[in-house]
Amino acid sequence: MNSRNVFNVCGIAVLFTLFENFLLSTPVDAQLEQPRPHDGMQVLTRGPIHEAFAEIVVFDARPGTVVPKMAPPAIEELPPSQTPEGDNIVWIPGYWAWDDERDDFLWVSGIWRALPPGRQWVPGYWNKFEQGFQWTSGYWADASVDEVEYLPAPPATAEVGPNIAAPSVEHIWAPGCWVWNQGRYMWRPGYWVPAQENWVWVPAHYVYSPQGYVFVDNYYDYNIDTRGVLFAPVYFDSNAYAQQGFSYRPSMAINLAVIASQLFLRPNYNHYYFGDYYGSNYSSAGYYPPFSFNARQHGYDPFYAHQRWQNRQNKEWANSVQADFQHRADHENARPPRTLAAQQALKTNGDPSRIKYQLAATSLENLAQVQNNPWKFRAVTKEEQQKLAQHGLELHKVSEVRQSLEAQMSVSPAKLSEPSKGKLPKSPFIAKPSEQIGKNQNPPKIQGAPRPDPKQVPQSEPKPAPKIEPKTAPKIEPKPAPKVEPKTAPRVEPKTAPKVEPKPAPKVEPKPAPKVEPKPAPKVEPKPAPRVEPKPAPRVEPKPAPRVEPKPAPRVEPKPAPRVEPKPAPRVEPKPAPKVEPKPNPKREQKAVPQR
Repeated sequence: MNSRNVFNVCGIAVLFTLFENFLLSTPVDAQLEQPRPHDGMQVLTRGPIHEAFAEIVVFDARPGTVVPKMAPPAIEELPPSQTPEGDNIVWIPGYWAWDDERDDFLWVSGIWRALPPGRQWVPGYWNKFEQGFQWTSGYWADASVDEVEYLPAPPATAEVGPNIAAPSVEHIWAPGCWVWNQGRYMWRPGYWVPAQENWVWVPAHYVYSPQGYVFVDNYYDYNIDTRGVLFAPVYFDSNAYAQQGFSYRPSMAINLAVIASQLFLRPNYNHYYFGDYYGSNYSSAGYYPPFSFNARQHGYDPFYAHQRWQNRQNKEWANSVQADFQHRADHENARPPRTLAAQQALKTNGDPSRIKYQLAATSLENLAQVQNNPWKFRAVTKEEQQKLAQHGLELHKVSEVRQSLEAQMSVSPAKLSEPSKGKLPKSPFIAKPSEQIGKNQNPPKIQGAPRPDPKQVPQSEPKPAPKIEPKTAPKIEPKPAPKVEPKTAPRVEPKTAPKVEPKPAPKVEPKPAPKVEPKPAPKVEPKPAPRVEPKPAPRVEPKPAPRVEPKPAPRVEPKPAPRVEPKPAPRVEPKPAPKVEPKPNPKREQKAVPQR
């Protein structure tokens, strides 16, 4: 793989050429030279990327993964000895991040950062829950806003990609999103925006918090090679940082030209990752390469979209990126080393033609010596170190105040129906006005987004279902049942039963009632059913029992009883009378028979 192929993969040929010339002209031992590490400290050449350096864009924002341990107190992190020149450069301290492979925390080192114009950094924090501990992500907020608005949970994204042709090859697609408008969510369609050579487009998205969802509108950020200096994450033994007077100063910088082709996105942890995450086990753990993250509609990777635009004339660029990923997934020896120690061993065991493409870390001193570097470095004075340390304390204060504010929620974000606002202290990292940072650092004017579409209804809203269909269903379906069956009821015996035989009904009709109307009773008239059947049952059965009418009742009286009871009474009852009453009947019958 030559430098031109790397350019096709990374899309940042200038920076890579600078690193390549430096790596080829400098002995490997010198490249890896660094200050003596602390005991119990391991410098990593893979891991999470500081959120302030690269903010992940997920279409459907979600809470962070809950972990079983609470993060240790923030360590005392001193700014590096050298800083890139520029009035817009700041030092943003690091924080603890969960490493599920170690089942422990590692330290995400601080960064030198060129502040995105018009933005201020709101740091994240660790929060305690009943199930464990959860990370709430930081975000780049609008610098002109001093209040944060917490919104109800937005509906599931309706973004499916471009639905209209691009105006030209100089445009990139800005995905649509839901926006809160007139007391509800409306869909703002995606649209094409002009691409910029030195600027990366960050689309509108949401950031989850325990208080609600924070809307971050679209903005321009610096390209990866001019965004700042990224430092390697570090794993500390607890015995190291727990010692009194412990402090840590980052010194190993990350080669941005190399990691541009080794990026992964992990939405469950709301972080970018770099390095060796090529195994199938990482895919199942939620690590997505940029081309897969975009294609599966998980979210939007600004780096990948910008690199694809930079390589718009190369039709095979996207295929080459996927082929490079697959090659590393299939060949373990082609993957980048995971630690600084493994990187040092690569000089003797690795392929010399590929070493320069696998060395992700270099010392800050060596990085500063690279000729024609996009950044010019200078030493940090003591006064600046004190000021930077004070900024770090202020940032921790902002994080604590945000945690306290968002913990005082009365309703969970899932049940929140109306927006709420909260006031946060000003971040110590606010970008200067555009007129104070120079013309070359001013972003292009943001193109106006299309208006929200009030006609598009969220497909994931469960509100209309329970309000309309479930409640009306039982009201509509039971009514036609009584409309059909009650008509036949009056034809048989519903009307005659109460009008003609109110008194004998409990004596005679308790039995025909269940035979004639067994089905319509529970379906059509649930209320009369218990009124007719339970009451006559105790009234009829106890009385006929002593009168001996239960036996003849099923034989003779069930049918003639409702039809003709007065006339058959003298014809039928005289015969059973002598059987039931032995004394009076024989005398009367003997006299009555001869007379007739």
